[in-house]
Amino acid sequence: MAHSDGETLTDLPPSAKLVYKVLEYNGAMTQKSIVEESMLSARTVRYALERLEGIDIVSEDVYFADARQNLYELTDAGEAAVEGASEAAASDD
Repeated sequence: MAHSDGETLTDLPPSAKLVYKVLEYNGAMTQKSIVEESMLSARTVRYALERLEGIDIVSEDVYFADARQNLYELTDAGEAAVEGASEAAASDD
């Protein structure tokens, strides 16, 4: 998927932000696990993961326990987005 010019996490739809938060709290997960945890439809989770991968916040890897599934986790850029958001919130206080 092509990278969107200047698109950030704040520009993404609420479903993508929810998937991001689920991965932030739970660590690496399969798409099926994200669907169960977020209570979003499988199609919505797929779209959210595509958007998150498109801006390099989430990476996809092979899930060795079941090679039919992929494992999704936050990248270093995704972790930095968490830290940046928490620092911005702290400075607002």
